[in-house]
Amino acid sequence: MNAQQVIADLRELAALTSTADGAQRLAWGPVWRQAREWFAAKIGALGLRIETDSAGNNWVTLPGASTKTVIVGSHLDSVPNGGWLDGCLGVMAGLEAMRMHASAKPPVTLKLVDWADEEGARFGRSSLGSSAAAGSLKVDDVRELKDRQGTRLADALAENGVALDRMTNAHDELKKIDARAYLELHIEQGPVLESMNKSTGVVLGTFGVERNMLRFTGQAAHSGSTPIPMRRDAFLAAAQTALACREIARAHSKPGAGVVCTVGVVNVEPKIVTAVPGVCEISLDQRALDAGELAAMLREAREASERCARENNVQVEWRELWRINPRPFDPALLRLCEEAVREETGEAPRLPSGPLHDAAEMAPHMPAVMMFAYSSNGLSHCKEEDTPGPHLEKTIRAYLRLVNKTVAHVNAQR
Repeated sequence: MNAQQVIADLRELAALTSTADGAQRLAWGPVWRQAREWFAAKIGALGLRIETDSAGNNWVTLPGASTKTVIVGSHLDSVPNGGWLDGCLGVMAGLEAMRMHASAKPPVTLKLVDWADEEGARFGRSSLGSSAAAGSLKVDDVRELKDRQGTRLADALAENGVALDRMTNAHDELKKIDARAYLELHIEQGPVLESMNKSTGVVLGTFGVERNMLRFTGQAAHSGSTPIPMRRDAFLAAAQTALACREIARAHSKPGAGVVCTVGVVNVEPKIVTAVPGVCEISLDQRALDAGELAAMLREAREASERCARENNVQVEWRELWRINPRPFDPALLRLCEEAVREETGEAPRLPSGPLHDAAEMAPHMPAVMMFAYSSNGLSHCKEEDTPGPHLEKTIRAYLRLVNKTVAHVNAQR
């Protein structure tokens, strides 16, 4: 269990693919390809090779005495000006797991995967490669996507040897694997572990998401001549709804089962300093690990929006943007993860993942679990992203313990 080697690999990758502004491994681009070539050389040193599936995901196989398979991995791509740990930590730790077992045939098969375009930073579709493998990608939904330079997704894929209309073949390719476990290591990307001064967390699952756009329609009017009781102020209705949704989230949050909601977009018309807003649109992003809680939050948010609309004499319409069900992780793997973390750090705090990860795409198809590392100041997707060395080493060792425990667990299965 050479945690220092994992950190050295991460530093080497960062030096190769970063600028002074941070990591630049944007999926389907030249720096990302350079990172993958560098990684292929690391794999080649083990006498192994990389195979690319129909969605551009890279797979490394270490055959075992059994075809029963433990999959480890994450993603090498980054956001522009990203950090040195996001995604690649899981890939480098997976590489070390392969090194640990490469000297003798393991009892089960190990596979290491580098998912393609987890970030979605260039074309706006996150978890592109893993969703294709999971069978949840709808090709027509992404067919017309373009980046800021006007490059079509289909053309960027073709430049990397991937055919858009054949991406979903990756699902059939995944189903051919006798996958018994999926293990992913990632930085938390939030402040919870740091607030507890804990190195490592056991991830209960990924939040379900209900994301909607709310449009409040009143009547624009002169701000000087329209008495407040006679106004139909769309913005005030929207603002009251946003505050009500915050209280809904607070009411549904319990110790160990927090939920979140965010209003991240506010558009007001006519956007004139002397006019009462006649139209206001807000986005509402609600997340929870429990499906029942999430459904209740959504229902209560709708009720709150209708109440606030009535109070301000305006109308409200809802438009769904996106939704995904909560993805709780496998109970048996959670127990193994807790054991590994506790053995290495003494305690095993449990927390949900607010951000989505490739593991969320795998969870419906095979037992899955994630482990989190402490994130300094809760920061990610920026050059300041970091995990202090002692915390990082403990987490890597805990993850490698989890790999070994999972190999033994899968080997014992029929």
